[in-house]
Amino acid sequence: MIRLLLADDHTVVRESLVAVLRASADCVVVAEAGDGISAIELAMNVRPDVAIIDISMPRLNGIEVVRRLHAELPRTRVLVLTMHEEEEYVLHVIRAGAAGYLLKHAATVELLGAIRTLAAGGVHFGPYAAKVLADQVQQPGRTPDDPYGALSSREREVLHLMVDGLTTKEISRRLEITVKTAENHRGRVLAKLGMRNSAELVRYAMRKRLVE
Repeated sequence: MIRLLLADDHTVVRESLVAVLRASADCVVVAEAGDGISAIELAMNVRPDVAIIDISMPRLNGIEVVRRLHAELPRTRVLVLTMHEEEEYVLHVIRAGAAGYLLKHAATVELLGAIRTLAAGGVHFGPYAAKVLADQVQQPGRTPDDPYGALSSREREVLHLMVDGLTTKEISRRLEITVKTAENHRGRVLAKLGMRNSAELVRYAMRKRLVE
């Protein structure tokens, strides 16, 4: 059986996917997550064969989840399943370590095929992602802007907590760091992205579709 982790912040989407996957003969969902941090924590515990990750999730964006899973669980293959059809997201998640990219309107048979291909060590990119990759090969000079700029992994995590409205003290408790360290991370996030306050940061995150 192919052991799967499913991460999507929409409950109805997760329930529908679980029903589809359970109907297959060789897939089993061993963990479900509704946000990026939970996805990483669960993945570390269950070590799935394939992790199916959405891009827009609370607490931590799917791009960063892919980076972390690729670095910490190299044997877990990551399939990005999303509604995003923007070129920048395809390239960013592939550079982050994703082995597959599929749009949510793909047919069930393609999703199952992608899962089996990844579990066997291959890669699978749907028609749209394949076109983006082909265009990039033909025009390698076109590199989309990185929505995270020069942020470190911890700073990306702090960014999402700030966007979620957490105070510095709440961030320190959530991440189990001192208030002073949280303040330093907060200041660096704003400085690196050229923002003056959290309100500007929220607008930036929405513009870059780091949150929904």
